[in-house]
Amino acid sequence: MKLLDLTLREGEQRPGVEYTVDEKVEAVRELDALGVDFVQIGFPVADDRTRRICERVDLEAKTTGIARAIPSDVDAAIDADVDVVTVFAPTSTRHLEHVLGSPREAMLESVVDATDRARAHGLEVHFDAMDGFRTEPSVLDETFDAIDAEYYTIADTVGSRTPAGVVDHLESLSTDRSRVGVHFHDDLGVSVANTLAAARLGVAKADVSVGGIGERAGNASLEEVVAGIAVGEEPAETHVDEAELLPRATAVLDALGESVEPSKPLLGDEVFAHESGLHTAAMLEDPGTFEPFDPARFGGRRRLLFGSSTGNGAARRLLERAQREPTEDRIHTLLEELDAPADELSLEDAIALARRID
Repeated sequence: MKLLDLTLREGEQRPGVEYTVDEKVEAVRELDALGVDFVQIGFPVADDRTRRICERVDLEAKTTGIARAIPSDVDAAIDADVDVVTVFAPTSTRHLEHVLGSPREAMLESVVDATDRARAHGLEVHFDAMDGFRTEPSVLDETFDAIDAEYYTIADTVGSRTPAGVVDHLESLSTDRSRVGVHFHDDLGVSVANTLAAARLGVAKADVSVGGIGERAGNASLEEVVAGIAVGEEPAETHVDEAELLPRATAVLDALGESVEPSKPLLGDEVFAHESGLHTAAMLEDPGTFEPFDPARFGGRRRLLFGSSTGNGAARRLLERAQREPTEDRIHTLLEELDAPADELSLEDAIALARRID
């Protein structure tokens, strides 16, 4: 399954957020090194940064720019020198009425003209169906049949779908899923689960963003989708370098001046840290006891912390690691020493402390 990274565009759709060209260039290079297939640079007709960024990068990934189904938008994308023009238009009855204000026939005619215009200039073309998950599957099939595009992305624009609904919707399509993409928002907190459900059904492409950055509640998190595919049951693969996943994702956030909550899956400072006495005691013998995967698989690192919550079992194992006989007196002394520092100790420091116990 190919991944299209949305971080640069969706990140700027949040109120008060704008990235500089230099920040975007650095982030794009990190995303390319990570191995994503497409990087959505921006909305070319809205500003000229898309062109300026494309001029400064030489990527393996394909650059994409979005365009409404109007000639000036497509021309701006062509002038920006992106590899892919992503034409988007509403497909649900509600969006046609309240967003576009045009009948379906007029929408389809404008999309066909726009995609043909982009293709005539030698560009790859994708079509994004806005509010596609609230559009009847038969209507989507008819729409896709009329449009000449490499991929047809169905967008859950308002973030209202859950995995069961995603499966039902995709299974009701006649369009070959090897040409279907998906785009989810996280308003219900299930954008990653939705993406994994779609991956299981063999969709060709998924839109993701680093840290789930995006408007409103954000989008499907790139790192969570990649890790979910890698350790889960989805019969899918990505081109992402797993060992670089977390370092590169962190580098993207740093380049853009973004941060995540400490408990954010995979990227948060606390997610691979363990202090509970029961946890650390077991993990000193078998880290998999309380971890779904070895963080090193994705370029992360676990932290075992020792302090006031450390129990007898963990103290015993620390003394054994320090090659000290774990007598009751030594265990008691070590626990008293661990209870004294203001901050928890790392595994290395805790072993060094155990080594000093008489």
